[in-house]
Amino acid sequence: MRDSPEYAGYKRRLYRILAAYIAGLLVFLLLMAWAERQGLSRFWLGPIFMFSTVMVYAGIGIYGRTTDPEEYYVAGRRIPPMFNGMAAAADWMSAASFISLAGGLYLQGFGGKDAQPGGLAYVLGWTGGFCLVALLIAPHLRKLNLYTVPDYFSLRFGGRWPRVIAAFAAVVCSFTYVVAQIYGIGLIASRLTGVQFEIGILLGLGGVLLCSFLGGMKAITWTQVAQYVIVLLAFLIPVSWLAYKQLGNPAAPLVYGNQLQKIAQLEKKLADDPAEREVAAIYLKRAHEYEAMLRDIEGSLQRARAAAQSRIRTLKAQGADSALIVQANRELAALPRDAAGARELWTRAMHESFERSRPLGGLPPHSQAFAGDPDGTPEQREAYDTSRRNFLALMFCLMVGTAGLPHLLTRYYTTPTVAEARSSVAWSLFFIALVYLSAPALAVLVKFEVMHNLVGSSFDSLPGWIAQWAKVDASLISVADVNGDRILQWGEIRLGGDMIMLATPELGGLPYVVSGLVAAGGLAAALSTADGLLLTISNALVRDVYCHEINHHVTPEQRVILSKFALMAVALVAALVASFKPAEILPLVSASFSLAASAFVPVMVLGIFWAGTTPAGAVVGMLGGLGVTVYYMLVNAPAFRAWAGLPASGDLWFAIQPISAGVFGVPAGFALAVAVSLLKRRA
Repeated sequence: MRDSPEYAGYKRRLYRILAAYIAGLLVFLLLMAWAERQGLSRFWLGPIFMFSTVMVYAGIGIYGRTTDPEEYYVAGRRIPPMFNGMAAAADWMSAASFISLAGGLYLQGFGGKDAQPGGLAYVLGWTGGFCLVALLIAPHLRKLNLYTVPDYFSLRFGGRWPRVIAAFAAVVCSFTYVVAQIYGIGLIASRLTGVQFEIGILLGLGGVLLCSFLGGMKAITWTQVAQYVIVLLAFLIPVSWLAYKQLGNPAAPLVYGNQLQKIAQLEKKLADDPAEREVAAIYLKRAHEYEAMLRDIEGSLQRARAAAQSRIRTLKAQGADSALIVQANRELAALPRDAAGARELWTRAMHESFERSRPLGGLPPHSQAFAGDPDGTPEQREAYDTSRRNFLALMFCLMVGTAGLPHLLTRYYTTPTVAEARSSVAWSLFFIALVYLSAPALAVLVKFEVMHNLVGSSFDSLPGWIAQWAKVDASLISVADVNGDRILQWGEIRLGGDMIMLATPELGGLPYVVSGLVAAGGLAAALSTADGLLLTISNALVRDVYCHEINHHVTPEQRVILSKFALMAVALVAALVASFKPAEILPLVSASFSLAASAFVPVMVLGIFWAGTTPAGAVVGMLGGLGVTVYYMLVNAPAFRAWAGLPASGDLWFAIQPISAGVFGVPAGFALAVAVSLLKRRA
């Protein structure tokens, strides 16, 4: 098939369609820019961007609709390597990569802190993981002509339990991942249209279902190709503009190093600024107040509630403005309802206040390798070792997790041959690198823009985008005149990692049409990954569990129909979970990598390269690796510890943070699988 005239003609048609799509997209952007210059309101630009792009994806989904199992599950196994690489890159370029990667680099710098890995760990881990995919996994799975990752465990080890456990693990890690994507969808949709966050989730979810419900992998593949083009333009245009504005050269990855030295100088200046020290002292005082409240939670809560009620009565007695009374009632309603809620809320506030009382508002110097000093005091040496340990642990989990993510591995089932599966991995890495090389540059350029131009501004003349983003979600941006001087200090502004990329055009003074493009790019990144994840979950539930364990008499066409309805149900449940905003995007996605790494990779690699791996070893290895990882994450989750009445400090092993729990689960999975396999062979 690879060398046939029909296949060559098929690829030529695809190239022509791709060229026409890119040309049409550029014409659309120019038309929107012209309309903005002619006075088209931002009120219309955002919805137009969202509606237009989602309709393009929906059109592709409708055009690619199918009930053929081969087309629905693996796109007919006829996707050329370059297009499969673009689709895999879009699948990979999730909300975490597009929205949160630059934010992680902005907040954590290159090396991070003693308890928080640096942003470069994400870049190195996620990129390096594709080398493992190409060398260890993708070609071996493709030559087996399978449909899902649990299919491999069933084929290699036989029996019901390897498939069932693999399906369960696929659901767990993919669901964690998809919640993060739907959270990103809600974030972007609400910013583009101005609706509430929860309604934004439902608007974006409609696009997901139109793409994946009708056509499965066939429709998803071509939708992801279209989405990758938007993601690439949406990422490169703002970072190139900032580089040209600051340095006179749009090649951001090549020139952003010039700003690192300037940022280091600004960091030193801010650390020595008396106004910044005053802000830090106020936060330290607040931290001690929360600390005192936590010593007597019941009494503190009663006093806070009594003070709030007294203030409301005083305002009413004085005939105060109704807005003040409403605000006082909101403050009363916002108080914790019970001691457990107060403990969790005040503990978090105390830690945040202590953090913001540190130099630079608790952010590490951007270009430092690791926290602490290897040649300093014992405390500095310990901080250095902890920082380096967490950096390497996270990088390990992201690399190994990449090789185990079911929705990514399924992408390489869609190529015509094993050789083209390997080639498509190389294309994936190329298309991902185009964005990943620019992410560190974007973080540096945005940080310079904030430090140099935003800090020092008057509170009376702050740009309007700050208030607009705060309306979307107060956790995205926090600006408060802590010391009352009406001048914005670095310590008085806190940007959430999930908005650094999305706010870049407004921060850099670009036309709003670029903001619309960036939001559309973030939406495309979240939608593309959500499509693949939902398909993986529905296939695991229907194909790998229901059809093999519950009802063996399901026709291929019925299986496809059941998968579609399972996909819709999972999407609605994930939307419900995302509406509660369980965590930021980056931690959720990182957790899913640890889960995938520990559940799949040890047994998968042993099954490929060691003939001695037994079914019992596979079962114990998967359960053991996943169990260790889930336990470590759960026992160190603040909400779980508060519910269980455990100390808030956590129970860390070797000071490794819970998002890197896979660093314990992967060795456990390997060791258990090998040990049980050897014991069974001797028995």
